Amino acid sequence: MLSSQMTGWANYFVVILHMTLVYEVRASHEKRLIRDLLKLYKNAGRVGRPVNDSNEGIDVEYGLSMIQILDLDERNQVLTTNVWGNYKWRDILLTWNPVDYGNVTTVRVPTSKIWLPDIKLYNYADTRLQELREALAVVYSDGTVMWIPQGIYKSSCSIDITHFPFDEQRCKMKFGSWTYDGAKLDVHFYDNGTGFDFGDYIESNEWDIKEFTAKKNIKKYNCCPEIYPDLTFSMVLKRKVAFYNYILILPCVLLSSLTLVLFWLPPESPAKMQLGMNIFVAFFVLLLLLAESTPPAATSIPLIGAYYCLNMILITLSTFLSVVVVNLYFHGNRSKVPRILKMIMIDFMARVMCMRSQVISLTADTFESTRLLSKTVKERSKQFREIKYDKVGSVDAHREDSPSWRVLTNGSVRTEMDTFLDKHQNMSSLVNLESEVREVKRHIQVMTDRIAEKDFNDKIGKEWKIVALVLDRMFFILYFCCIIVSIFTIFPKATFW
Repeated sequence: MLSSQMTGWANYFVVILHMTLVYEVRASHEKRLIRDLLKLYKNAGRVGRPVNDSNEGIDVEYGLSMIQILDLDERNQVLTTNVWGNYKWRDILLTWNPVDYGNVTTVRVPTSKIWLPDIKLYNYADTRLQELREALAVVYSDGTVMWIPQGIYKSSCSIDITHFPFDEQRCKMKFGSWTYDGAKLDVHFYDNGTGFDFGDYIESNEWDIKEFTAKKNIKKYNCCPEIYPDLTFSMVLKRKVAFYNYILILPCVLLSSLTLVLFWLPPESPAKMQLGMNIFVAFFVLLLLLAESTPPAATSIPLIGAYYCLNMILITLSTFLSVVVVNLYFHGNRSKVPRILKMIMIDFMARVMCMRSQVISLTADTFESTRLLSKTVKERSKQFREIKYDKVGSVDAHREDSPSWRVLTNGSVRTEMDTFLDKHQNMSSLVNLESEVREVKRHIQVMTDRIAEKDFNDKIGKEWKIVALVLDRMFFILYFCCIIVSIFTIFPKATFW
């Protein structure tokens, strides 16, 4: 019985020894090394810095490899980037003699089994609990650990949309240890470089990286008396404006230029009012499109939005002024042009606005009508005087040439009484003729006055028309100047178009 039990235990140990020998033969040096390192780490504990003395510090090198700018959310002021984080530090628990392990100098171990520096993004704006993707750490025989995890960071970025879409945004990403002060964990740039690596960068469709810098800062916070170092990576992003040039800028410039046509239309055209209202509606639609493209910001508004509003104000003002111009153009002869307004608009501004031909035409028409009227009155008066005196002369001549008596054909003799009666009859005819001449002259005078009044009223109406046209020309020049000044004021970076 005893011998049978001894035989069973012997067989069991033989099997265990055989399995162990097989395992030792099949396991590679790398697997043995990883097993030993992780076993040592498990016994020492993953929590706590891997140093011999608690007062000893550990240096961590950190850098960023920019892969892609995924998004810059201006509305929420969040920058989303795809990066590779570059970490390097020395861990005394991960050292070995390569000779003992078949000259293996590097191994890959899971980061969940070893200590990792708590380098965090200070200005994070992410609801996710994990920013980095899982990646193995490369460990060298001297204890150097290199870890390059993939990560998508969402960081806060102050957005200034004043010069949208010609804006440049400066975004920062601040990294540092969250719990260790500078005496226990100090951060440096990876491989003593600039911190940024763009070797694998994929260009964005919306943003260009115009400038990038990295700087190490040392700051003391109110919570703790120690100092905490950090690495701040800054980027200046410039927006690509090709898309916005065709969507927002070009329609705005074309509509602004189209508004100038409003002042060239003649006042009697009904399209003068309709065009202004249509342009106003078009600008309102563009303003709604701009509101969808830009984030609502209480501190600043885009200058292009102010430019749109300015154009809408100018269009509203131009429509109102067009009503004034049309009203003055059709004012007629209801009242005379005030003397001061006439001196300013007709005598001075018309010449300044290169409308001298209008003034010359008005003066020439007035002079010609006055000259023709005077000539007509003189000629008619002369004709009537000639008629009057011819009639009177013929009567007088008939009276003087007639003798006091003469023999009639029947042989009778006219007496002086008969001659006197004939003379009296002739005088009555002369009086009737003079009264008729006076009546004709009165009618001519009335007609002359009416013609003069009509010419005077026409002159007043034409003066009002000239005032309206001068105002229209003035509004055109003022509006053109406002457009030019507003473009160079609101878009100071217009040279980048």
